[in-house]
Amino acid sequence: MSLTEKQILLQRIDTALDDVRPHLAVDGGNVEVVDVTDAKVVKIKWLGACEGCSMTSMTMRAGIEQAIISRLPEITGVMAVNGVEA
Repeated sequence: MSLTEKQILLQRIDTALDDVRPHLAVDGGNVEVVDVTDAKVVKIKWLGACEGCSMTSMTMRAGIEQAIISRLPEITGVMAVNGVEA
């Protein structure tokens, strides 16, 4: 994947996350896209209250993954680089 392709993909991922950000913000949290690998795995970073929340595994599956993969079916997975481990 070229640098330009990666930048476009990262922008599309970030836009997809705008659907879930208001729900995270209610509880004082947010999420940041860190990277997307050549295998199309998205790396995210939990921010604010999400970083230490015990519900991040459910939020990951029901919110983050759903929002990204529904708009970008080429994405093969999503993983957090910080926060509570599932």
